Amino acid sequence: MKLAGIGLMACACWAQQYEFGGAAGAGFVKNVNVTSPAGSATAGFKSGAAFGAVLGHNPYSLVGGEVRYSYLQSDLRLAGAGAEPTFAGVAHAIHYDLLLHPRKSRGRGVQPFAAVGGGMKMYRGTGKETAYQPLNRYAYLTRTQEIKPMGSVGGGVRIPIGSKMALRTEFRDYITPFPKKVIAPAPGAKISGWVHDIVPMVGISYLF
Repeated sequence: MKLAGIGLMACACWAQQYEFGGAAGAGFVKNVNVTSPAGSATAGFKSGAAFGAVLGHNPYSLVGGEVRYSYLQSDLRLAGAGAEPTFAGVAHAIHYDLLLHPRKSRGRGVQPFAAVGGGMKMYRGTGKETAYQPLNRYAYLTRTQEIKPMGSVGGGVRIPIGSKMALRTEFRDYITPFPKKVIAPAPGAKISGWVHDIVPMVGISYLF
């Protein structure tokens, strides 16, 4: 009877193929260069808070997958010539990641994972536009929105905190082409580079 009970408990752990959870953290964005006949500056987004939700499916011991949504506080910014104008903004990212577990999952124990996938990211300028913006010889910070294809790479660690709960610590690098409608280059100016948004998060998941 004892052995049967242990076997049933083990099966129950292994049967927890699905995962739903939430997380919070911050986004750190690498800025890109803006060049124009007037000189050079940098353009991009300020660091800000990040919140997310995840729905995962792990039918195999070494491979799983999950759909993720992230809300990112991401104000627009320019910097150069001693000035740094900003403009309120947010971003929404939704993507599917393939999870690779370096060792077999037994439903318990610390489990590191690598993640790679893709989706889309919506950039939105939400501030109030004015007739004059500092550094407008380089670019304009606009009240508009733009959707870009996005690559997602990263990894993390899942730590069990009960039979049906887990703590997750992880990060993603959200990679997109630069949104040139939201931060629009001025006539004669050129914005080059990709947006890398490094997003570390800590969250709690329910396993079922």
